[in-house]
Amino acid sequence: MRFLLLMTILYFLPSIIAHSKRDFGGIVLLNIFLGWTVIGWVAALIWACVSPHMHPPVLVAAGVPGRFCSRCGAHGAAGARFCWACGQPCD
Repeated sequence: MRFLLLMTILYFLPSIIAHSKRDFGGIVLLNIFLGWTVIGWVAALIWACVSPHMHPPVLVAAGVPGRFCSRCGAHGAAGARFCWACGQPCD
């Protein structure tokens, strides 16, 4: 029984790693349908390791004066030419 549980966890390891990644759905589908092949499992594992994390959406209250940096998302003054957080030019 423990062996079966260990093998199930090992089989779904790419999906477990990718639970908070942007490409979670694709990795799970690849893991389910092609994970039984060694190449499909390795591909899902590599994809899970290199996939970027999901970033939560930034909620902005309506009517807040100023602007947000397109690179880092920091709020700055309306007439600012450079972002105070990352130092990049404002777009």
